[in-house]
Parts: sequence; C-alpha cells; structure tokens
Amino acid sequence: MSLEQLIYGCRDHDTKAQEQLYKLLSPKLFSVCLKYSRNYAEAEDNLQDGFLIIFNKIGQFNFKGSFEGWAKRIMVNNVLQKYRGNSVFEIVNDTIPDEAEVEIDDENVTLEFLMKIIQELPDRYRLVFNLYVMDGYSHKEIAEMLDITTGTTKSNLARAKMILKEKIEAQAGNGNYTAAK
Repeated sequence: MSLEQLIYGCRDHDTKAQEQLYKLLSPKLFSVCLKYSRNYAEAEDNLQDGFLIIFNKIGQFNFKGSFEGWAKRIMVNNVLQKYRGNSVFEIVNDTIPDEAEVEIDDENVTLEFLMKIIQELPDRYRLVFNLYVMDGYSHKEIAEMLDITTGTTKSNLARAKMILKEKIEAQAGNGNYTAAK
C-alpha cells in the first residue's frame, strides 16, 4: 500500500493500515521521542501516546506538506505537553550568560556519547537544547511552544551548552568518549 492509501485506511479505522503505518514511521518517530524524553522507557510511552493522537487526528491531515513532518510535529507536541504546567523551567533574570562554544578536537567523540549526555540534561535544558540546536526552532517559537519567555529559552540553552561542554571536557581529560557506566 502507498502512504496515501495507508492514511485513507487509518481514516477509516482499518487496523491493518494502522499497523503498517506504525511499522513504517515508528523508527523515525521513536528517535524524536527519545530525543525529548528522559529515558528509553519514557520514549516508548511517548511513542505509543503520540500514535494514538496521530490515529485520532489523521482526518485533519490535508495532504499539504509531508505526512512524516505532520506526524513528527504531533510527537514533539505530545512530549512537550507533558512538561507544560510542570515547573521544570527556571525563572531567570534578564542577564543571559554568554553562549558556550564547544570545540571538539578529538574525532573519537561518539554519537552515542553525545546523545547520552544530551539525554542526561535536566528537562528544561534538554528540551530547549533539542528544539533549538537539533530541530532549528527560534527562541520565540520555543517560548511559545513551552509557554516561557525568550529570556528563559536563551538562558536554558546557554546552561545546557555549558553542562555539555563540561562533560565533554571531563571525558577528554580521561581520553574516553564512551558513555560512563
């Protein structure tokens, strides 16, 4: 079945079409969930919740733009919704720290190590870091998505970068860029 046929099948509540769409998109959408979740188990839960939303709202998809992009946006919003209202974001004053620049001279830094230290960031820093650096949202867009000020997004991004820089430098001192056990 083509993607379009799967979408129409899901609109008609065809469980076979839903299963095929899930199999088609779940690997990519799981990586989105993993990026924004605290851990693997939470990412699995967020993926399941997100697919329920996708199947419930699939009738709203109007075939303008990418279906995968539409589904990704639902996944991101699903995860972010769980953090809205929880006071995970720091209230900051107007002084925003200079952005930390992380330079990695050693080519031995693994993607696994980088993803692990990003995932270890506190919620407020991880969410802002991923939205800004990984997904390219502006501070204004992030502030609207998370219902916080742009100053808070800038501060949380700077602090996330500082934490990551410290962890990378600490590992560089050890000569070991694999995730700590």
